[in-house]
Amino acid sequence: MVKNALIAGLCLLAAPAEACRLALVLAIDVSSSVDASEDQLQRAGLAAALVAPDVQAAFFASPDPVALFIFEWSGRYNQNEILPWTMIKGREDLLIAAETILDSKRNHDDFPTAMGYALGHAAIQLQQMPHCLFHTIDVAGDGINNEGFGPKAAYRAFPFDDVTVNGLLIQSNGNIGTPDPLMFYRNQVIRGPGAFIEIANDFDDYENAMRRKLIREVTPQVIGGTFQYMDQPG
Repeated sequence: MVKNALIAGLCLLAAPAEACRLALVLAIDVSSSVDASEDQLQRAGLAAALVAPDVQAAFFASPDPVALFIFEWSGRYNQNEILPWTMIKGREDLLIAAETILDSKRNHDDFPTAMGYALGHAAIQLQQMPHCLFHTIDVAGDGINNEGFGPKAAYRAFPFDDVTVNGLLIQSNGNIGTPDPLMFYRNQVIRGPGAFIEIANDFDDYENAMRRKLIREVTPQVIGGTFQYMDQPG
């Protein structure tokens, strides 16, 4: 058994890896502070953003594809896959991803905000895409960590070498106050070269914020006549 597993592993290592310029993980907040209508705004907004013409142009500005993985998160043991790793090679792939998101159902609605666990889960998922040139996690939420270890502890405990973490903060009347979610995202969540925060002014603005963020994340920059992926400074 061990020998067979070793041989299989060596075969996988020997197999040529498909060129991939970016592995992107999108983490969607479904903690108890997000009600059912707000959750639907998130899913519909993300689906619409993925198929927006300017987002499609950013995805396909380079011949090398983007690998996309999407999951929802809330409590420390509540991370559920929405879209498995999908290589985005053409418009049809984005349409399928959008349809998958629209067809998805929320798994939990009564757990707190365990962002450290969500980040750890995202880092583990990125280990499945080692051949991608860049690795980015985008964690979206409407508040601060309030269960288990936080983002800084996650960055010490999980594999985050060469991983950029961006944030999409949903600001609403319900989360204005102390502690300030924006300061939390600035000081504890985003990390890596060019990491940035995109702000949605309530859940109605989620689609617009997600569209802006995706364009920044997946647009390759022209350097020396060749396409290279690079986060723009926030």
